[in-house]
Amino acid sequence: MASVKKELIIEVPVENIWAIIRDFAAGPVRMAPGYAVDSKLVGPDTRVVDFANGSNLRERLVTIDDDDRRFVYSIIGGSVTPEHNNATMQVFPHGDGHSRFVWIHDVLPAEVAEAFSAGMDEGLRSFKQSQEGVAASPS
Repeated sequence: MASVKKELIIEVPVENIWAIIRDFAAGPVRMAPGYAVDSKLVGPDTRVVDFANGSNLRERLVTIDDDDRRFVYSIIGGSVTPEHNNATMQVFPHGDGHSRFVWIHDVLPAEVAEAFSAGMDEGLRSFKQSQEGVAASPS
């Protein structure tokens, strides 16, 4: 098994970031617009996320923990179907009005970790850009 861990500081309050992460239905598109192009529920705890590169993922919700601002899900199908996947997203206050976002994927086989890492990097670039751009926009 391999673990891929990414951290990002976003110059947006933790409450704003958590509202996006905990949104199981639309969170991926809100998080990384343009990278994730569609997200739809296909059951009470399952969504399909479509990406700009033509790939898609079928994800199952494991838990949403509002107290710890922690979201857990698992990839169960789609263009990439690892033997095992467990992912967490968690957001913490960081400094004055900023957030520290932590995203971890535990995957089997270990050989898919590199592809997960690259996809996570792209998603995080989009996340930071879209959220800090929104925060900087005049009202």
